[in-house]
Amino acid sequence: MTGEQSGATGAAPQAEAAATDAKPAPGRASAARVGATSTATAATHDEPPGTTAAGGDETAEEGRTGGNDSGTRTAGADAKHGTGGPDGDARTESRTAGADRDAAADAQDRTAGTDRAPRNDAQDKTAGTDPDSGTDAQDRTAGTDPDPETDAQDKTVGTDRGPGTDTEDKTAGTDRDPGTETDGRGEAGGTDGDAPADRWTAFGPAPEPVLGRARRTGRAVGRFLVHEWTLAAVATLVVAAAMTWPTLRYPRYTLPQDYWDPSLQAWQMAWSGHILRTDPAMLWHSNTFFPENWSFAFSDTLLGYAPAGLIGVGPEQAVLRYNIMFVLAHALAAFGAYALARQLGAGRIGGAVAGASFAYAPWLLAQAGHLHIISNGGIPLALAMLARGHGWSLRHGYRPRRRHAGWALAGWLVAAWQLTLGFGIGLPFAYLLAGVGLVAVVLWFVRRRRVKRPFGRRLFLADLVGALVFAAVGGLLAIPFFKVAELHPNAARSLAEIDLYSPPASGFFTAPAESRVWGGLHEGARAVLPWHPEMTLLPGFALYALAAGGLFFSVWRVRHRLFLLAGVLVTMALAMGTRFLGGRFTYVPLFDYLPGWNGLRTPGRMMLWTTLLLGLLAAGAVTAFCMRVRELAAERVPPWPGPWLRLATLVPLVLVLVEGLNVTPHPVVPRQPAAMRTVDGPMLVLPSSQNLDQPVMLWSTDRFQPMVNGGSGFTPNSQAQVREATVSFPDYASIDYLRRIGVRNVVVLRDQLGGTPWEGMLDRPVEGLGVTREQVGEAVVYRL
Repeated sequence: MTGEQSGATGAAPQAEAAATDAKPAPGRASAARVGATSTATAATHDEPPGTTAAGGDETAEEGRTGGNDSGTRTAGADAKHGTGGPDGDARTESRTAGADRDAAADAQDRTAGTDRAPRNDAQDKTAGTDPDSGTDAQDRTAGTDPDPETDAQDKTVGTDRGPGTDTEDKTAGTDRDPGTETDGRGEAGGTDGDAPADRWTAFGPAPEPVLGRARRTGRAVGRFLVHEWTLAAVATLVVAAAMTWPTLRYPRYTLPQDYWDPSLQAWQMAWSGHILRTDPAMLWHSNTFFPENWSFAFSDTLLGYAPAGLIGVGPEQAVLRYNIMFVLAHALAAFGAYALARQLGAGRIGGAVAGASFAYAPWLLAQAGHLHIISNGGIPLALAMLARGHGWSLRHGYRPRRRHAGWALAGWLVAAWQLTLGFGIGLPFAYLLAGVGLVAVVLWFVRRRRVKRPFGRRLFLADLVGALVFAAVGGLLAIPFFKVAELHPNAARSLAEIDLYSPPASGFFTAPAESRVWGGLHEGARAVLPWHPEMTLLPGFALYALAAGGLFFSVWRVRHRLFLLAGVLVTMALAMGTRFLGGRFTYVPLFDYLPGWNGLRTPGRMMLWTTLLLGLLAAGAVTAFCMRVRELAAERVPPWPGPWLRLATLVPLVLVLVEGLNVTPHPVVPRQPAAMRTVDGPMLVLPSSQNLDQPVMLWSTDRFQPMVNGGSGFTPNSQAQVREATVSFPDYASIDYLRRIGVRNVVVLRDQLGGTPWEGMLDRPVEGLGVTREQVGEAVVYRL
């Protein structure tokens, strides 16, 4: 032992001197260390287990060690388990492993840095070294030359392995001499404290942190919250609440514009939810218009809102539901048009202009009482999804790599849902999709010889399934309406009625009275219109100006601008009904030959498509303007648009929103009479008329008892006969007629009799008629 110590003492200075002479320049060593660390990290994440990378480092071992330089503590702990860890520098390893090392073996084994004496050298399973003799074979892990005379730089670890330098192998790197005692903390030879970290670690890339499930979930939620579509959805909701104010101020007690048509539509949502929950087979046979069948199909049904109708019971809940859906409909319209403009290639601000102009056009303020017209957001949203699924946009054309069958199928499903809200705007949309589908089939047939599967098999199947679903939904919804047309011929529209609601050309420049900006100024122009609620069709002067600019300055190609302009002119001509050349070449052929078109009463609602096309033209102009602003900003130092340039890009959006401000009245809904909560049906509520019956329908949402009352787009003959027969009520003839049709109770609203044909009925005697009369709250109930 004394001789070995002397030999070791004499050999140490020589080894230290050789290590000093062979030490590379700091810059080169730093670069080598950084490269090695990067290679080890890449191997850990990209190579499969059991393969070698960057000179032989085992990926599995790198994965277990975590790719971090843990010093002697990790190395000592790994030595007990047969796995190596990342090393420190040569001097650290000498202090760790060199206390009891055999000097001769230390000088000989300069590459692996392990004592490989035959008496104690076991097979190194981690590093893959050959322990057969005292001479170390080629280290398969480090990939270095073990010749004692060779000063080999370890290309994997990036350290100097000169003579006398006991450099630990990057993967194995442990002293297996039993003479070296290692405690559980990895402290060799009784040395207190951990060895210092590798000084080159600071220059390597930071290891990727291992995130727990909570942090991964948090990051995913964070990415979702800042995504463009999340922000767009939130923005459209906030803007909708502001632009429709004060709809949500008293949402249980007021309705926008008036309480006639909104009461009818509030009842429709309540009825669909109630009947789907209780007896879905009776969906189309509602509690109104007794004893008529198919009465739910007497007007557009808003059936797509049935899920909302499942929540809440009674008039107050029905009014609250209506107001919420009224605001959400505006938000969906803006979001859908924004999505369509973005898909077609517009920028964010351009898309916002398209969305705002589509949802808050001044002419739509006159439709505030028609939720089935306001609920149009499914149209642009479905078109955006279909365009996305087919990889097509106006700006970039057809890009097959962007095709996505899922988006195409979703577009068809949204289109089918839009159709369930009503045929008033759904029927033109259905014919548009049919035309687009026909064009797509023709293109597929033409291109199938030149291009293999131009649409792709999955996309073709998605279109086929989606189109079948859309057609099935439309067909099933059409059955009740065709049945109503068969049973009630007076429900069909005539050309004379179409002529009555056809607006002149001046209507395109006239705003409704509900417009805050233009309503008062256009009072004279409205006075000359025969029916101004359906003839004030101004989409906004700002939108006109932006669309006109989009014809000359836009990101759309010239042919696309001309196509959009042609669409604007055609839809305007259709919106004029019989006022444009008598409708002989525009509206009348559609009225005569397209199934279902003769059920559309108001041609002016075609303005919806005009507004959408104008919005796309404006979006192209605004996008081009924003691009020009960025080009100007790039010339600045730093290249960032100044505050005035940033504000300038928002001016078009602000102008469009300002023109959409409203002064829509929000009247209080008449309170439900107490008799409506107690009297059973079948019943008749007097007085009765189109407008008076619509609040009565709303009052019935507590119990949905059968009633003769009801309001719709037409008056059934049976209801007209009941009204005529009961003008003299109570008398023998009227009571006998009511008993024959099944009516058991008559509720008379005392405070509404003035000015109606039933004004003096409460003064008539009932003796000898076999009926009883009692006061229930403010109403008088006759029990037949």
